[in-house]
Amino acid sequence: MYEKILAPCDTKLSELILPYLEELGDRLDSEITLLHVYPPKLASFSRTLEVYLDQLAQTVRGNLKDRGRVSSVVLGGDPHREIVSYAQEEGFGLIVMATHGESGIKRRFLGSTADKVVRGTNQPVLLIRAKSPMAVREQGMLNRILVPLDGSKLSESILPYVGELVASVAAEAKTEVTLIQIIPPTYYVPAGEAAPRVAYTEEELSQLREIAMDYLRQKAAGLQDSGIAVKCEVPVGGDAEKIVEFTDEIRANLVAMSTHGLSGFSRLFLGSVADYVLHHGDTPLLLVKPSW
Repeated sequence: MYEKILAPCDTKLSELILPYLEELGDRLDSEITLLHVYPPKLASFSRTLEVYLDQLAQTVRGNLKDRGRVSSVVLGGDPHREIVSYAQEEGFGLIVMATHGESGIKRRFLGSTADKVVRGTNQPVLLIRAKSPMAVREQGMLNRILVPLDGSKLSESILPYVGELVASVAAEAKTEVTLIQIIPPTYYVPAGEAAPRVAYTEEELSQLREIAMDYLRQKAAGLQDSGIAVKCEVPVGGDAEKIVEFTDEIRANLVAMSTHGLSGFSRLFLGSVADYVLHHGDTPLLLVKPSW
């Protein structure tokens, strides 16, 4: 699943991902490729870029316990198109990249390479936000994982990716996965042409929590069978906002979730939970887009 990792690098911001590449390289014994894509007008600097990327590759290789497989590639073209195309053609199982995580007007009109890669690729993407503090491997990385589920097969498609990510360290009891299902505090009641929102009673919330907890425990069993420590939580709140809030509450250092990867009209006006979490949190985010 994670045999080959692609790491697009474009600016100093991209160096934020190096500790994560080293952690993943050691944990998963993955083959790592650093990629830089330059616009055609900067072709004259391609040799300089090759030297810079090769130095980064040497740094990563030198920090791997077994001096693992790390290479570098420089290509010309449109960044997000080349990243998506190269990842697919070469069969990479994971793309790791940095993102500014911008929101609002700036993001809507300028966009970002990371946004476009998430929408354009079918490969899982691990996004490290610029707002994230510099990771220190000795202090633990990607070992406190929050996994939001909503009862759908789409949301559950993240579970095998989480399982493989932590299986190699589970035996050392350094990893904890928290599964959450968020219960909304209100529901719609049809009333003619209107549909006002009505708050659940405490008894209703208690029943919903019990149903959600049973569901989460069933999903946790598969991870626990692999020796992974799993907690289940059922907070009450709005989906996207509560995920960001709960991430900080439990001090998670990774949020892992599935996404439809919608683009265009649907994404701009309807939004998505994953999109909100990406642009309003500062924790690394693993996004998986199911293939069905």
